[in-house]
Order: sequence, then structure tokens, then C-alpha cells
Amino acid sequence: MALTIALLFLLQLVLLAAIIRLENDQPNNTITWLFGASLLPVIGFALYILFGQKQRSYLFKNKHQTNSGLRQPVDRQLNPESAGSALQGLDPSQAKLARLLLKAGRVPLSVHNRAEILVNGEETFTALLNSLENARQFIHISYFIFKKDEIGEDVRKILSRKAREGVQVRIILDGLGSVSIAGDFVKQMREAGIEVYWYFPLRFPYLTPKLNLRYHRKLVIVDGITGYLGGLNIGDEYLSRNPELGFWRDTHLKLSGEAVQTLQSIFLSDWHFVTKQTLNADCFFPHFQECGILPMQIGASGPDSASPAILQSFFSAITLAERSIQIVTPYFIPEQSLIAALKTAALSGIEVKLIIQGVPEHKLVFWAMNSYLEELLRSGVEIFQYMKGILHAKTLVVDEIIASIGSANLDQRSFFLDFEVCAFIYDRKIAKFLNDDFSRDLQECHRINPEEFLKRPFSNRAKEFFARLFSPLL
Repeated sequence: MALTIALLFLLQLVLLAAIIRLENDQPNNTITWLFGASLLPVIGFALYILFGQKQRSYLFKNKHQTNSGLRQPVDRQLNPESAGSALQGLDPSQAKLARLLLKAGRVPLSVHNRAEILVNGEETFTALLNSLENARQFIHISYFIFKKDEIGEDVRKILSRKAREGVQVRIILDGLGSVSIAGDFVKQMREAGIEVYWYFPLRFPYLTPKLNLRYHRKLVIVDGITGYLGGLNIGDEYLSRNPELGFWRDTHLKLSGEAVQTLQSIFLSDWHFVTKQTLNADCFFPHFQECGILPMQIGASGPDSASPAILQSFFSAITLAERSIQIVTPYFIPEQSLIAALKTAALSGIEVKLIIQGVPEHKLVFWAMNSYLEELLRSGVEIFQYMKGILHAKTLVVDEIIASIGSANLDQRSFFLDFEVCAFIYDRKIAKFLNDDFSRDLQECHRINPEEFLKRPFSNRAKEFFARLFSPLL
């Protein structure tokens, strides 16, 4: 009997290793899952099937066939005879990143845009509610979290009123993140004429691989003219109204111009996936008014992507740095290539500064993050913990010429499991604005002293070790 159990246990580990190898997973993730399976036989294998697999292409067959609106400009810009005109005016580093996004993310470079960085909830929701009020034809919304609280009710009332006035309102909500409003709240919106659909709704008691794939994008498109993306969901905590969480630090982006068409294409592709409806009306892509020159690309990636475009873009931006790298991310559970890139940059004399969450909102994530810090500190990366409240902003600035704002954290979940969207902006003014924000945030941070961190108690190291074992799930 004991021999049979041992053979079955060994067979489970071999089978799990084979599955992970066929998926070309990272060696460190392979070791983590095998270790977990050895500690929790059967359960560990089941957890990997539910949460560990990254590529599930069968779930997204033909999804991007509806995203044909981006193909023509991408193919045109990739054409050697026309690429010069598409990328002209960019710094060489900017042009390299732009080419990567064209090839890996299949997203065009747009030039005629206007962008406004919105700092924290007050600025974001003031601008957003005003845009919703001014909608004339349609409002397209997608969020990870939409709550039934004060700001949630404010948004619902505006959307319901606009729908009754004849404005088309379409909403995509993540099935897990917004599950708390799955009852009467959504029913009220539908009764007002709003179309609401769920991205991978929960189907208890049935657990499927979809459970771990979450729709983390935050998009709003109004009349095809104005767009929003960034870190803020719909909830009172994003306005610092939750006394348990306190101050909430976040960054969002308001856009107008060509880039809104890319946002629209991303939304319509997602809409087709959840509804099977194909929306190709010309009204969704109106002619934009000249907005000045602001080159940018909107990168989207997820488990449906042929390649992890956002991860590749972050890696490329970091390796292109010549002077400075400034990163703000609440959750830092990075992929190994990013760790190597950051260490290499710091060791070569580039100033690398990283702000992460200092208040442990999720303790398991907090300890997992800390497990990655020692090797970065040894390489000269300066790491700061934000202490004023909850940090939720996700920004990157390289050499004051490349900037990124979006929904993706620097963690493996954002790179491989969640549907994310980020704006990559090639503009010195935007980069300087974010750098100034970074400097202000530093005043609310505690800098981690490398020598003190290396002397942290064994109990802390033990917590970090075990939390890191679960990092593929976080």
C-alpha cells in the first residue's frame, strides 16, 4: 500500500513537471509548484490546474478577429517604406520601444493626442463624472471593481439617466472583482437600458481554470472622443473615504485624440468576447480633432495574448535606460527577467528608484514582495516604502523620455494571468510631471536601508520564504 501511494505521488510530480515544461514556464515557478505539490499531494496538483496554467488559448479562439481595426495602421507602420514617417521625431530609445509594441502588442503608434494625468480620486472622478454627463452617443466602460457605495451610486445614476436619454451604455465587469453588485444593483442598471456583461462570471460550485483569469482593465470611452485608463476602479476607497484603509494614492489618465481609437478597439474586442456581438459602426471611431503632438501607444495584454507585450515593454524600457529609472507599483512580485534588468541597470551606474507599498494591505503579498528586495538592494537599487496610506498607482519613467501609466503591477499576475492595459507615452512633459509626482511621493516614504534589511530577523525571512512559495497564486 505504501509503495502504491509513493508511486502515485511520484507519478503526480512527474506529470505536473511535464505539464509545466510543455507550457515553457519559468524554472523558479516550476520549482515552486513542484514544492507545493510535494507538500500538498493531490491538492497541490489541483491548485496548479486551476490557478497555475498560464496559456489557455482554447478559451480565446478567434477573439482577436474582431480587433481588425488595429491591423491596418500596425501593418502600415511596420512597413519599412513607411516606418520612418510613423516613428519620425522619436528619440532612438523611444523608437525601439515603439517598434517592440508594434510587433509584440500589435498596437499602432498614435501621434495626435492630448493627455491629462489625474492624481488620486478627487481629480479622477471629477473629470470622469463630467465626461459621463456630457456624453451624447455612447459610453463604454470596463472595470475590475465596481462597488455599490456612494461613488458607485453616483456613477450608476448618471449612467441610468444617460441611457434613458438615448445614450448607448455598455459595461463589462470582472466576475470576481465586482461580484458584490451582481444582484439588484446590476438589475437596476439593466432596467434603465444599460447593457451589463460579466467577464468570466463566477459559477460556483464549479471551479474552472477561468477562476484565476481576471479582467483587471479600467477603461472608459465616451463618444469615441474621450478615454480614461489607469489604476482607479469605482469605489469609495479610491476617494480615501474608507477609514480602515485611509489615504489612497493612485494615478489615472485622461486621453483625447487618436489613442482613444485604440482604447475603443480593445473594448470592442472584449465586448465581442463576452457578448458575441460585433460592433463596427462608424460612430465608434469618429474623426478626431487635431490635438497637438503627443506620441503614445496603448498596450494591452492578457492570457489571450500571443506574447506578454506589457512585460516585454517594461523590460525593454528598463534596458533602454541610460540615466534613470523610476517605478511606482503597489505589488512587486516580478518576473526574473525584470529582476535581472533592474539589477544590471543599477550595477551599470543608472539611478534606479522603486516605490512599493509600505502598509501591508494584503500581508501574504507584502511578505512575498519583501522576498525579492534583498538582491535588488545588494545591486544598488534604491527601494522606498510608501507609508502615508494605500499605494495603488502604477507608473514607470525612463530617462524623462518614456513614461507609462496603466493597470498593470510589476508582478507575474499582471504579466501572465490578468487582462491589463497601459499607455506608453513618448513625451518629456508627461515624464517630468510623473517625476515630480515621484519626488512628492518620496516625502511620504521610508527608504529601506540595505544594511538594516540584511539584518532582518529570521522570522521575517521565514515569512518571506513561505509567502514566495505562493507567489504564483498572488
